[in-house]
Amino acid sequence: MGKNKSIEKNSSTADLNRYLFNRRTLIALILPLVAEQLLTIMEGLADSIMIASVGEAAVSGVSLVDSIMVLVSLIFSAMAAGGAVVAGQYLGQKNTERADESARQLMWVMLALSIIVTALLYLCRWFILHVVFGQIDENVMYNADVYLIIVAASVPFIALYNGGAAIFRAMGDSKTSMHVSLLMNIINVVGNALLIFEFHRGTEGVAIPTLVSRMVAAFLMLFLLRKSGRTISIPTDSPYRPDWKIIKNILRIGIPNGLENGMFQLGKIIILSLVSTFGTYSIAANAVGNTIGNFQTMSGTAMSLAVVTVISQCMGAGDVKQARYYVKKLMKITYLFMDVFGVLILLGLPFVMRVYGLSEEATNAATLLLTIHGVSAMLIWPLSFTLPNVFRAAGDVKFSMIVSTASMWIFRILFSYVFGQYLGFGVVGVWAAMIVDWICRICFFVPHYFRGKWTSYKAV
Repeated sequence: MGKNKSIEKNSSTADLNRYLFNRRTLIALILPLVAEQLLTIMEGLADSIMIASVGEAAVSGVSLVDSIMVLVSLIFSAMAAGGAVVAGQYLGQKNTERADESARQLMWVMLALSIIVTALLYLCRWFILHVVFGQIDENVMYNADVYLIIVAASVPFIALYNGGAAIFRAMGDSKTSMHVSLLMNIINVVGNALLIFEFHRGTEGVAIPTLVSRMVAAFLMLFLLRKSGRTISIPTDSPYRPDWKIIKNILRIGIPNGLENGMFQLGKIIILSLVSTFGTYSIAANAVGNTIGNFQTMSGTAMSLAVVTVISQCMGAGDVKQARYYVKKLMKITYLFMDVFGVLILLGLPFVMRVYGLSEEATNAATLLLTIHGVSAMLIWPLSFTLPNVFRAAGDVKFSMIVSTASMWIFRILFSYVFGQYLGFGVVGVWAAMIVDWICRICFFVPHYFRGKWTSYKAV
């Protein structure tokens, strides 16, 4: 009996040794992803803290426009994820030539789409400021207008950076995108400090460094991807020609994913219009809550990116058993990270609120929002947002798009008006509706995973 157990154990160990990612490679993938997410959020935090010295109207104006820019960034991040899944599955098949071509096709698609989006932002500027944002204070409107004019020009650079970062992650190299993100943050923070505190600029003091930092990051990504010798590199030995098969596969995953992300952020923008009717203090509390709330889900977002890298290669190799093994492993790590970070952030809330220096009413509201959000994130966020990336990495994108979009419109938006406006809970009711949305997603995503239909999909 003991001999049989020993044989079984040795067989299991031998199987694990053949797996695509060992403990060392997983750590090398995950830790830079967490650091990169931290750097990304720190950029937003630095913006919000520095602009707070200009006044609550500036904080609110920047926050409103950032909701649009996050929408744009999420769409391009989703499109980039489509390219990462395609490239990752080609790597799982050991087809590096097609993986290289996938990278090139992705970057050109991202550039073309970003130019269109930039033009739309400028053409729809009045509509965004006066219709989407609704009735807001004149000072808030002025700051929002200044910020939008400048940061809208950064859209093509956001797209190219996201595309490059996704390709590096697809090959398991998360350090490169982390280093580029670090440089981007240094440029942004130093630029903010100089323009706001030395040259006494207002909202433009935050906007200009944001634009410059994104330009540098995009050009650096393009340069690094053109270097030969990497697992994936952009071919430079022939002129670009559209490969419609690859483009179709990228769009087949990227478009539903982009629609899902876009609808998610659009819902938040619609809710912002509701929040703006609760007063300037509610807008400020919501803005601070969104910024600090990103820290509470930061590690989960990083793990979602890791899931795409790992599972796409497993599914490209046609190894469902290996994919399921990594799903369990990565979900456990996600909960561990989120619980640790979540507790630390909740403990540090009093200090963070003092740094912002908002009014007492705004501070109390933001503290309550972040407590509700933090506890809920530790308990249910991974099943609501990390788990569906398993389906996307396999090529099963429509299910998560339908569930997420329906849940967002029915629960997050409808219940925001019910809780916030009709029942009179204000901005707290809006955040409570968000938690209801998370719970609804779990009710669909968990059974879908165990049914296993996602294992029959292929991205390439």
